[in-house]
Amino acid sequence: MATSTVDRSRPANPNKPRAAKRVSPARRQESLVGWLMALPAVILMLAFLIVPFIMAFILSFTNQRLISPNPTEFVGMRNFERLLTVRIMQLDPIVDEATGAPVLDEDGALTFPRVREFTRGNPDYPQYDGLQEWRAWTSGNTRTVLLAGDAVFMRSLINTFTFAIFVVPIQAGLGLLLALLINQRTAGVNIFRTIYFMPVVVSLVVVSILWRFIYDGQNGLLNNALSLVTFGGFQPMDWLGNPRTALPSIMAMSIWQGVGFHMIIWLAGLQTIPTTLYEAASVEGANEWQKFRYVTWPGLRNTAIFILVTITIAAFGLFTQVDVMTRGGPLDSTTTVIFQAVQKGFEKQDIAYGSAISVVFFTMVLIVAMFQRFVTREKS
Repeated sequence: MATSTVDRSRPANPNKPRAAKRVSPARRQESLVGWLMALPAVILMLAFLIVPFIMAFILSFTNQRLISPNPTEFVGMRNFERLLTVRIMQLDPIVDEATGAPVLDEDGALTFPRVREFTRGNPDYPQYDGLQEWRAWTSGNTRTVLLAGDAVFMRSLINTFTFAIFVVPIQAGLGLLLALLINQRTAGVNIFRTIYFMPVVVSLVVVSILWRFIYDGQNGLLNNALSLVTFGGFQPMDWLGNPRTALPSIMAMSIWQGVGFHMIIWLAGLQTIPTTLYEAASVEGANEWQKFRYVTWPGLRNTAIFILVTITIAAFGLFTQVDVMTRGGPLDSTTTVIFQAVQKGFEKQDIAYGSAISVVFFTMVLIVAMFQRFVTREKS
């Protein structure tokens, strides 16, 4: 008698959908409670982060002002063109029409035409109309002028990147060094942890006011200390009133104020590294540098990525120190992108232009953060 066999390795009907997985009432209630607990944070993010950014993005394409009787109009990319336009202009020296010789000034240097002759309604040079002089230099018999739609914004951009380039590695490196020093099981180490962390808990406004007195050009603590160390040989200087020292002074204060916070993060990363790895390295005869290179630093990889991203974002968002200490001066040497956005949007009531600056700032920070993440990614 013939018997039939059934292949039980396959389902009877492969096209039949599986039954939906039942969710227990307790699971649903737990999910509902989770969403209710997250609801305040979601509302705050929508109200103070997402919605304002969407509004700023929309307003950046208009001519909206804070208080204006004129109706709002769509202007397209005009605000962004003004922000990002950069052109190079080369000027020849002024020559005497009679002799054809270059005209010299009182110091014997070549004289060149005024930039405003080309940027203020000159029909022969429409490409330069409305632009501002950003930077200029003379090479041989030619003067090269760098023009920008908004020269102050370009200075703000350079100042912001300069601040980030110096502050990010120095603050991260000092934070790691302090973390390595206090990651010791010795008596009194908690006192040093508290001392290093104290500037972080103090308001940044208060710290900025304090350091403004330290940098004072007349009776500032820094000038007095340097004069005392050099036995009166150091001449007092106005640290915040000199365009060459104003931004470095703000850098030094910012590093001092924020290094304690990143020290704590480095310390948390150090304490997650198993001590057995250091014991194994000691057995293999590794010295302190080899332990740091092959044990400590690889164990701090994720911590380093987090710290670099947070310091970079904070550096690009430089505002409080500038607002309290220098107000962007002297000669726009300390103005930043965020400070410029606030100045344009609120003090000058040009909301549309301030919104355009904010959108450019967001794009800039996003690109830098993505680049950092790409560079520090885990490579297989």
